[in-house]
Amino acid sequence: MEINWLGAALAFVAGMVVAFIWYQKGFIANAWERLTGVTPERSRPARARNMTQLAIANLVTAVGLAAGISLASEATGDESVGMALLVGFAAWLAFSASTLLQHNAFELKPARLTVINSSYQLALYLAMSVVIGLL
Repeated sequence: MEINWLGAALAFVAGMVVAFIWYQKGFIANAWERLTGVTPERSRPARARNMTQLAIANLVTAVGLAAGISLASEATGDESVGMALLVGFAAWLAFSASTLLQHNAFELKPARLTVINSSYQLALYLAMSVVIGLL
């Protein structure tokens, strides 16, 4: 197996862009703030820690997707963007969406919050997968 390190690095950048766009002031961010009670003012003291955790999580996700896409491509002989997207979708469904659904259900969080957060994760995984698949 050979990890596409350039793809992983650029996927990390793509992931940070997705996060930046997704949570900018607007429809999604406003709904997310209402559902969580987390406002920019309230989160300001933890911003550096949160950004560090976001960067670490996105880095791990990018490397994990690069490894998974490499394995799937080697196993199938398919190095297409479509294969990369399939791996990204499967990883999101198996690891992210299912875990988030379980945690939010037991924590009695609103279904709409689960949809917002899970949709963000899907956008993140697919954006990263496209970048890796293109390289």
